[in-house]
Amino acid sequence: MENLFIIPLTPGRMQAGAEGIGEERTEGNNGAAMFSDIFQNMLSEAREAEENYSEQQYLLATGQIEDAHSVTIAGSYAQLTVDMVVSLRNKALESYNELMRLNV
Repeated sequence: MENLFIIPLTPGRMQAGAEGIGEERTEGNNGAAMFSDIFQNMLSEAREAEENYSEQQYLLATGQIEDAHSVTIAGSYAQLTVDMVVSLRNKALESYNELMRLNV
């Protein structure tokens, strides 16, 4: 039997060895800048996925595509990226609200 390996999800297409990722601590605005970069990357990836899905739909409608299953795959990928962006936004808002409730 083969050894199966599950690849963990990472935000966007960023690698664990990329600059700023995997550091133990961030201080000051570095953490905000890192979050902003991750969020911007996720937004651009979601935008690209939506554009790819629209293009796949157009190709299917005009009969220029040979494999119709690629349209479904592109649609699922686009939905997954949008769900990731919404989830990331919700977690950020929850964290912000929790910080506002702290008594310092």
